[in-house]
Amino acid sequence: MPNRTSQAGGLFLMLAIVLGTSWGVYVDQPMLGVLRGTGIGVVIALVVWLIDRRRRPPAG
Repeated sequence: MPNRTSQAGGLFLMLAIVLGTSWGVYVDQPMLGVLRGTGIGVVIALVVWLIDRRRRPPAG
C-alpha cells in the first residue's frame, strides 16, 4: 500500500503572516499585524494537521 504524504499547513501560516503584516502596515500597526497573522496562521496550520492526522490510517 503506498504511503500517503502529509498535507502542508505551513503555506497557511506564511500567507497569514504576510496578509497580517500588510493589514498592519495599512492601519499603521505592522507589529500588531504580524502577531495577529501569526496567531491566525498557527490556528489554521493546526487545523490542517489535525484533519490530516485523522485521515491517516493507523500505523502498524
